[in-house]
Amino acid sequence: MSALARYPSLAGRPVMITGGASGIGAAMVEAFAEQGACVGCIDIDEAAAAGLRERLGDGVELWFRRVDVTDVPALKQAVVDFAEAAGGLGVLINNVANDTRHEPLQVTEEHWRACLAVNLDAAFFASQVAVSIMREAGGGSIVNMSSINALLGPGQMPGYVTAKAGLLGLTKALACDFGADSIRVNSILPGWVVTDRQLDNWLTPEAEAEWMRQVALDRRILPRDVANLALFLAADDSALITNQYFVIDGGRT
Repeated sequence: MSALARYPSLAGRPVMITGGASGIGAAMVEAFAEQGACVGCIDIDEAAAAGLRERLGDGVELWFRRVDVTDVPALKQAVVDFAEAAGGLGVLINNVANDTRHEPLQVTEEHWRACLAVNLDAAFFASQVAVSIMREAGGGSIVNMSSINALLGPGQMPGYVTAKAGLLGLTKALACDFGADSIRVNSILPGWVVTDRQLDNWLTPEAEAEWMRQVALDRRILPRDVANLALFLAADDSALITNQYFVIDGGRT
C-alpha cells in the first residue's frame, strides 16, 4: 500500500496536462488518475500516449488529443473540448517543453521563435482559455512547469532558459490578475529529472556523477517526485498558496 498522500478534493476534478504522454507529464497523468481525477492530456507523440493508456489500464478513461502546441487555435480548442467532455476544468498543468540544446551563435530567428512558442507561448494561451472556464466554475489551479535552469542559466540553451524564466514572470502576472477569481497560479522548478529523454541524450554516467556531487540528497529525481508536488498544488490543501515557485532539485540550488 502506498504511504503517499491522498487528496479527496482531486476526486473527479478535471485536470488538463500539456505534454502529458511521456516523462514528467506521463507521471503526472498517472498520479492524478490514481487520485480519481478526470484527466486529459495533449501531446504530439501518439505512440507514447497509447503506451500510457495501456499502463493506466481499463479502469481509467484518459482523454487524449494529438496537438502541436505551437498551433495556438488547436491548443485552445483542445482545452475547450476537454472541459466540455469533463464537465469543467479545475486544474491546468502547463508541462509541455523542448529542452534541445542549442549553440547561441547559431540560433536563427526562426529557431528562437519556435523555442519560445513551445516553452512559453503555449503556457500563456492555454492559461488564457483555462481562466475563462475556471472563472465560471468559481476558481481553479494553474501550475507552470519551469526549471532550475531559470535560476542557474546553464549554457547551450539560451532559448529554453529564457522561456523557463518567462514562466516565472507569467506565474506572477496571472496570479495577480486572477486571484480575485479564486484562480491560483504557481510554478514548479525541477532539477535534473531522470527521464528516458534525458538518459538517451544528456544524462551520461559522468554527467550524473557530477550532478550528484552538487546536490544535498544523493538520489535521483524521478518524474513521480515532481508529480507528487503537482498533486499538492492542484488540491484544496494548497488553497491559500499562489504566486509562488517551488524548487524540487535535491538541494542543488
